Amino acid sequence: MPRTAILNVVGLTRRLIGEHTPNIRAFVERNRLGLVEPVVPAVTCTAQATYVTGKLPRDHGIVANGWYDRDYAEHRFWKQPEQLIQCEKLWDVMRKQDRDFTCAKVFWWFNMHSTADYAITPRPLYLSDGGKIFDIHTQPMGMRDRVKKELGAFPFMHFWGPASGIESSQWIAASAKWIEEKHWPTLSLVYLPHLDYNLQRVGLDMPKIEGDLQQIDEVVGDLIKFYERRQIQVILLSEYGITDVDQPVHLNRVFREHHWLSIKDELGTETLDLGGSRAFAIADHQLAHIYVNDESILAEVKSVLEQTPGVQQVLGKVEKHYLGLNHERSGDLIAVADARSWFTYYHWFDDAKAPEFARCVDIHRKCGYDPVELFVDPALRYPKLKVGMKLAKKLAGFRMKMDVIPLDATLVKGSHGRVPEDVEDWPVLIGHLPHLPRAGAVPATQVYEHLLEACSRK
Repeated sequence: MPRTAILNVVGLTRRLIGEHTPNIRAFVERNRLGLVEPVVPAVTCTAQATYVTGKLPRDHGIVANGWYDRDYAEHRFWKQPEQLIQCEKLWDVMRKQDRDFTCAKVFWWFNMHSTADYAITPRPLYLSDGGKIFDIHTQPMGMRDRVKKELGAFPFMHFWGPASGIESSQWIAASAKWIEEKHWPTLSLVYLPHLDYNLQRVGLDMPKIEGDLQQIDEVVGDLIKFYERRQIQVILLSEYGITDVDQPVHLNRVFREHHWLSIKDELGTETLDLGGSRAFAIADHQLAHIYVNDESILAEVKSVLEQTPGVQQVLGKVEKHYLGLNHERSGDLIAVADARSWFTYYHWFDDAKAPEFARCVDIHRKCGYDPVELFVDPALRYPKLKVGMKLAKKLAGFRMKMDVIPLDATLVKGSHGRVPEDVEDWPVLIGHLPHLPRAGAVPATQVYEHLLEACSRK
């Protein structure tokens, strides 16, 4: 059984491979590149779950990056227990073939309490006074202190938020090398997020993303050389391609106009009471799960969605079954944006009444994905000074709120989640994969078969 490293280069597409990615281009030239027809929704958690199980969301249960938990009447976003994936994973199958098989998951999602042997994942410490300290979670737990001592603290601020940048991918790559040198896993899965940041900030504006392409290419090229020197086969893949957008769609504001939302006043701000609402949207990039607590308005909700600018398609029971989204975690309806649009989680009309966490990086409390967290509010005077003063306050032990995120969704220029119209924007699978077709594309579920074959070959 060969040793294998699967590098997940987020956002990589055939369109982006070229003069600014010489290492990736050279890897393509001596291997085989196949296009992947993305799963719907084409988002991180769903794509990864599909790749490692070979199943659709109807089976593995990962219907988006987050969903509404009907039992708790609460939304669940960016949860990490691997137990949320309801199917057998690639490494579980491999271990049945070879009892000496070991697996390392480095920043792939659903990476807590995993059946993999080694894992590193972002996991802050949440303090009793409401404070948060950036940290990681590892498996085995004792590995956490050792990797931080040798590599330094994980640069969490560069992993998500306005300061997101290449530093996080560099640290992740270094930690993947660290695990390889210490533990020699049979299979390493490595997540490299860098392209996800500026592609959402500026879209496919090549002059503005050339530097990002060069930076991730250096990281990927270095990892390829590192693994191949150790006789480890390398496979590159991506989860989705990011395309240009210019129209945010505020579905919950539309629902509020129809008096379907339950809004709670919290110290002068407005929060969305999901369990008390007749219908609401859990937005995730270009797809939104619509939960209808009052079945009597289901047809009306569907009609309103179909008439909302920016909504291309509304999936009901039949369409959800066709796309493999007929799972209990899915919304009663699912809205899919048109090519130039994406969905916000916003439910307020007056920014002065936005929830107190809206201007912060707060991925768990927001009832939807918020790419505006990648920006510092352009209306702030001396933003670097304000951020610096807040950080100094935090380091001094005081509680503070990093409320520097804008509420202007038009800042976002790139998104994903729907199937892009141009195949040049589809995800890719690259490696020594003899059965990967050179023409056409493989469905996302078949990525699993190619990975299994590569990992199992004699």
